[in-house]
Amino acid sequence: MGDVNEIGSNKAVSVATTPPISAPPSQFHSPSLSRSPLLASDDHIQPANKTPRISTPRFVTPLGSPIKRALQLTRLDPHDAWLPITESRNGNAYYAAFHTLCSGIGIQALVLPVAFTILGWTWGIITLTLTFIWQLYTLYLLVQLHESTETGMRYSRYMQLCSATFGEKLAKWLALFPIMYLSGGTCVALIIIGGQTCKMFFDVICGGTCTAQPPTIVEWFLIFTSAAVLLSQLPNLNSIAGVSLRGAITAFGYCTLIWVVSVIEGRTEGVSYNPVRGSTEVTRIFDVFNTLGIISFAFRGHNLILEIQATMPSDEKHPSSVPMWKGVKIAYTLVAMCLFPLAIGGYWAYGQRIPENGGMLTALFVFHGKDTSQFILGLTSLFVIINALSSFQIYGMPTFDDIESIYVKKKKKALPWWFRAILRAMFGYGCFFVAVAIPFLASLAGLVGGIALPVTLAYPCFMWLKIKKPKAFTPIWCLNWVLGLLGMALSGVLVAAGIYVIIDTGVEVSFFDPR
Repeated sequence: MGDVNEIGSNKAVSVATTPPISAPPSQFHSPSLSRSPLLASDDHIQPANKTPRISTPRFVTPLGSPIKRALQLTRLDPHDAWLPITESRNGNAYYAAFHTLCSGIGIQALVLPVAFTILGWTWGIITLTLTFIWQLYTLYLLVQLHESTETGMRYSRYMQLCSATFGEKLAKWLALFPIMYLSGGTCVALIIIGGQTCKMFFDVICGGTCTAQPPTIVEWFLIFTSAAVLLSQLPNLNSIAGVSLRGAITAFGYCTLIWVVSVIEGRTEGVSYNPVRGSTEVTRIFDVFNTLGIISFAFRGHNLILEIQATMPSDEKHPSSVPMWKGVKIAYTLVAMCLFPLAIGGYWAYGQRIPENGGMLTALFVFHGKDTSQFILGLTSLFVIINALSSFQIYGMPTFDDIESIYVKKKKKALPWWFRAILRAMFGYGCFFVAVAIPFLASLAGLVGGIALPVTLAYPCFMWLKIKKPKAFTPIWCLNWVLGLLGMALSGVLVAAGIYVIIDTGVEVSFFDPR
């Protein structure tokens, strides 16, 4: 758990006697000292009434005046000053847009047309639109909850906000596993996707003319992991803004290339738009739930929003929520320009014939691999690889932050560069080991994804209700209760559907045998 940042308060209490701790010289050159949190007495979030402040005599100045706020001293906390998420607070709206877009579009968006095969045209478009609006609203709530002008706290990590809202013990039960899965589990999935796409890229480039023995799939995993580990040596979240920019450009690029080529090539022979129906009523119900999960999982990155916003400066006159929300709007305008054409254009082109495994990317190679330019196929594969490498960095950053915080809090100093390099390499190759050992992890995505779904659709609503405390039975109060409870219910049925699918269809278990 990280500490919190004081951005201003109107209540006066006595100063704590804890001696000040020096911070890195780079932090003193920040445009605003208020970007870093106050020094806390322990490693946990302190309640507002225990935060050390300077007492000001009542006869000096009226409560809350600019003079009184100027008299309040801000001390820097080396815990946050030396951790990768909050080490640099010079971000802006464009950096936020790069990070949000890179983390918000992934390979899971390519299977959106599969959901339409069950829901059909009308319900497919309605469900996709409502889910997009829902997750954009919860994003807005998280941006507004990042900092509080009333308590002076700045929540720089999703788990930090959960602990402040629900309490530390309940927060660990509710959010610890989903957040760990959304960070480490996503990195494992990216290694699998990146390695498989590297093999596809090699096949396209060689075209069957290479005489050399091609690498095995495990070797491709290792090549991709080594590149990801090399990139992971960039020190903090702000330093990977350029990487996220390239990831955002390539994500938009491969999504656009895939749906444009599919539409230009026209509908495949024997295409049908009749919704697929299961043999029994129970199967049909769980198929619908599964498609809702596919659409919900297409939207990701909520577990990173607070971390991205933490890289921005903030004060009373210029809160970080303003540039952050601007960046989110830019990013999700582009996300919509990718996801809706992918879903609609892909379903129009392939109908029921859309492959369940790989979705649009697999369909492009299966149906148009021979009549499409090899340059387009190779460029699409290359874009997927670059996006996977870029996404690995931003999804791995919360884990890097957690690992490094153990050393920083114990030693009260920054992590040596060589130790940081070793820890990040261990994480990367640990993910590689899991990808090789459990290559069928994607088959459990529906089940585990259902558990992680409240992080995106439910918890932000409950946290907003707890922190903002709106008047009961007002429209905004009712809206957040309805969305929060609906998100939890959807999570429950998705978990049930995932278990049913595993029992009904089975999972091909192949430890240490990726294919």
